[in-house]
Amino acid sequence: MMTIHTFFIALIVFLMGLLCLTSAEELIETRLGKTISLGLGIFWTLRLIIQFFGYSTKLWKGKRFETIFHILFSGFWIYLSIIFWMNYID
Repeated sequence: MMTIHTFFIALIVFLMGLLCLTSAEELIETRLGKTISLGLGIFWTLRLIIQFFGYSTKLWKGKRFETIFHILFSGFWIYLSIIFWMNYID
């Protein structure tokens, strides 16, 4: 069950990326695109919040490799959140 659940989460994240790569103009210029950007902004902002409040610091704190990726991915989720929120607001 977890394998299937993980597959579908990975699939939806892949499809989000594919949407951004293939339909960037529509996401920026149309009302539907801005609404999708709102949804993506909410998604990535919630993911960022979960990174700090949903997971135990024991998973990464004091571990060099895990800490580096914790910082890198946190920065990436901040970037995605800002980009999508700015597109929606603009």
